[in-house]
Amino acid sequence: MRRSYQKYGLVNVLTLLGVAAAAFAAARYVHSLAGHVAAVHLGLGMLVAFVSWFQLRLEEQEAEEQLELEEMVRSKGRAGLFEADESELLPARRAREQFERYFVPGFTLLLCGLQAAGAWWLWRWLDRQTLPPVSPPLVAMSFFGLFALILFLVGKFASTLARLENQRLLRPGGDAVLFGAYVCMLAVAAVVGVEAGWPRTDLWVARGLVVVLGVVAVETALNLILEIYRPRLKGQRPRPVYESRLVGLLSRPEGLVTTAAEALDYQFGFKVSETWVYKFFERALGWLVLLQLGVLLLSTCFVVVDPGQQALLERWGRPAGDRALLGPGLHLKWPWPVEKVYRYRTEEIQTLTVGIEPEPPEPGVKDTRTVVWTVAHGKEDLFMVAAREVESGVRPQDQRERTAPPVSFLVVNVPIHFQIEDVRQWAYGHRDPARLLENLATREIVRYLVSADLGEVMSTARARAAEELRLRIQKAAEELRLGVRIVFVGLQGIHPPVKVAPEFNRVVSAWHTRQARILDAQAAAIRTNALAAAQAFVLTNRALAERMQLERLSLARAAAFTNQEPAFRAAPSVYPLRAYLQRFVPAVSGARKYILWTTNVQDVIQVDLQDRIRQDLLDVALPATRTQNP
Repeated sequence: MRRSYQKYGLVNVLTLLGVAAAAFAAARYVHSLAGHVAAVHLGLGMLVAFVSWFQLRLEEQEAEEQLELEEMVRSKGRAGLFEADESELLPARRAREQFERYFVPGFTLLLCGLQAAGAWWLWRWLDRQTLPPVSPPLVAMSFFGLFALILFLVGKFASTLARLENQRLLRPGGDAVLFGAYVCMLAVAAVVGVEAGWPRTDLWVARGLVVVLGVVAVETALNLILEIYRPRLKGQRPRPVYESRLVGLLSRPEGLVTTAAEALDYQFGFKVSETWVYKFFERALGWLVLLQLGVLLLSTCFVVVDPGQQALLERWGRPAGDRALLGPGLHLKWPWPVEKVYRYRTEEIQTLTVGIEPEPPEPGVKDTRTVVWTVAHGKEDLFMVAAREVESGVRPQDQRERTAPPVSFLVVNVPIHFQIEDVRQWAYGHRDPARLLENLATREIVRYLVSADLGEVMSTARARAAEELRLRIQKAAEELRLGVRIVFVGLQGIHPPVKVAPEFNRVVSAWHTRQARILDAQAAAIRTNALAAAQAFVLTNRALAERMQLERLSLARAAAFTNQEPAFRAAPSVYPLRAYLQRFVPAVSGARKYILWTTNVQDVIQVDLQDRIRQDLLDVALPATRTQNP
């Protein structure tokens, strides 16, 4: 008589159903996030176990029906049976075939949807949780530990039975039960982690189980797609499409070796799993794994500190005495986790940015972008308050109390270069020294910009402001014993926000226009004053020249009169005539003169005073004719 395995499949279904309900109730009672996700895994595993049990039941009914038919053929003969179709004689086979053809793909599609929807909903649900304390923790560990024990015993028996008896339909339920045991163990580990001082362990384990559920959903979808293109061979019973290989691998890691052996047998064409090499490897697998772990632990005894680095050596979480600080080179230490090494770059200039974070350039492309105020060039805007101008006048006391100083918003991108000088202060003084240094730099930058003139910081006083900020940040870091040296503070990335940049440009343009007009007026004033001074200089010099000329002429006339008086006295008649002729000659030098020298006063002389520009033909003198001698 054929052995029945339906009861084992039914035990898997009932076990998963009961443990899933109990796990959900226990998770709500103890406020365990991982417990809720484990209950979802158990519930979905129960559906898989139920369908595999029902399919196993149909196959066993088909087998019993086939045995009955064979018995009837042997006893009565083929001719004694009714002349009927084989499908009518085997209704159990027809039911099984219809179940595998229609119900199994539909259930697999439904299972994939439930797994994907469960993963999505659980992830959203975990985002809304506020990490309630797991209480009481001992009750939680007891519940889930008991669930894990029950599931492990039942699942191990079912998986072993399915492997030994080659029951492919008993394997999905057994794997689901065994996987549920491991999930409950993870829930216990999450409670232990919370009690050990890591309050987010429960959330991390829950998220990890949700990720596994999502991966299983993807695998189920792929199995359903591949089932469409699988070749159908007559008489071959395929692997159930709803069975997850990932769940089987996680619940039975030793099955990986068996799967590899089957793949090798198929690849090489002979039983590789029956060779002495494979059997030796199978027997010595545990020792090989231990040897590998030993070599791995031994490799942690050697520490290499690169040039430009310093390392801190800790033994059981505390500084290792005189060897707490390691320099560059090769060092020996106790294996992990007894001693651990933390490396720090002490000679490298490190950089942190206060303000907006610039968008990184594309990989392999040189960044040649131009930063424009009116175009956004950062991932986020960090607005800082800065004074617009420094108050120079004196206002009444009541007005100063009522009116706030004018301020402006700025978008800043301030790179700060620093170097670690004291590794111990940097590592042990504060939990997050880099974040603390960034906060200190932000505070000092805000304080400085509030008290400084925006126009000067963005123009002429940029270098002075950067040096002042460097000194302030260095002083604040020394007060908190950060162990760093501030090397450089850059203020090149200060500008107004993108939304107000056009208005700021208008203000700056108006200011420059005013300055240009002032300079034009000053140039016009300088030009006018210079021209007036030049004209005054010319007029003054001209007057002086005329005065000197008049003085010299007067002196010359006086000297000439002194010299002319003796000449006149010596020749009273000749001197006037001579003086007249001296004046007459230059006076008539340019006029045409005609001299008439005649003694006949009776003749009438006609003078033609017309200027003849060209000669007339009659005026041309003809050459004399030559006489030819015969």
